[in-house]
Amino acid sequence: METTTLTQLTSLLLLLSFFFFHVSNSSTDFPIGIHPLDEKYYASDVIKCKDGSKSFTIDRLNDDFCDCIDGTDEPGTAACPSGKFYCRNVGSTPKFLFSSRVNDDICDCCDGSDEYDSNVNCPNTCVMGGDFSYQTRRYRSRRKHLDRVGGRNANEVIMADSAQRLKGLKILVLVQVALIIIFLVSRKLYRRSKSKRRHSR
Repeated sequence: METTTLTQLTSLLLLLSFFFFHVSNSSTDFPIGIHPLDEKYYASDVIKCKDGSKSFTIDRLNDDFCDCIDGTDEPGTAACPSGKFYCRNVGSTPKFLFSSRVNDDICDCCDGSDEYDSNVNCPNTCVMGGDFSYQTRRYRSRRKHLDRVGGRNANEVIMADSAQRLKGLKILVLVQVALIIIFLVSRKLYRRSKSKRRHSR
C-alpha cells in the first residue's frame, strides 16, 4: 500500500511540476508588458491610442518612441512617461509598474520581465514563492544602481535606509517585550485571584 501511495504522490508531483513549467514558459505572440485583457486590443494591424488622439500601426508598438500621449503604443518600454508595464508574474500576484521602471537595472517583477533588455539577470521567483530571494536580489540591484549613479552618496542612502530599518526593528522588539510582560503579569494576577478564591472557601 505504501508503494502505491508513493507512486501516486510521485505522479502528482511530476504532473504539478510539468504544469508549472508549462505555465511559466508559455509564450504568447504579444509583446511584453501587455495585460491579457488587452491582447485583443493589440491584435489588429492598426491600433488606436486609448485616449483617442491618434492611431498607429502594429510595427510601431514597443519601438521605443512615444507616439501616444497616454503610452498605449509603448507598454513594454520606458519611452512614454505616462505608460504602464504589466508584470504577468505567473504563480504570484500580477501588477502594473510605471514604465520608467522598465530596464532600469532593478528587478521589480518577480518573473523578471521588466528587465528583459538590461544589464541585470532577474530570475523568475514567482512560482517558487521566493519573495525573500526576490527582495534580496532587488536590494542588490538597487545598490548597484545607486553606486553607479551616486558613488559615496549611494552608501549614505543605504546607511540611512539601514538605520531606519534598525530603528523600526528595535521598536518592534520593545513592543513584543512589553506584550510578554503584560501577559505574564496578567497571568500571575489571575492565578493569585484564583488561589485567593480557593483559600477563602
